[in-house]
Amino acid sequence: MAFTPLHDRVLVRRIQGDDKTKGGLIIPDTAKEKPAEGEIVSVGAGARKDSGELIAPSVKSGDRILFGKWSGTEVTLNGEELLIMKESDILGIIA
Repeated sequence: MAFTPLHDRVLVRRIQGDDKTKGGLIIPDTAKEKPAEGEIVSVGAGARKDSGELIAPSVKSGDRILFGKWSGTEVTLNGEELLIMKESDILGIIA
């Protein structure tokens, strides 16, 4: 199924974090926090100004991003858990 977000929304795949700490301790699934890092899967056309002019999105598919802990809405597409969020929820692009 193909999915394209509308307006200034983006579809994001979370990037899983490490299972171990820097000291070598294994973190159990119950103690892990959901990662706040992801990869853009799909991007909407962009927001519109009051005049109707289109504002192009600042991100593109494939960008690695950092987003807020409670950002977005979780959805399941083709058996994969993804997030839909507004572009303004994105904190930055990881180079």
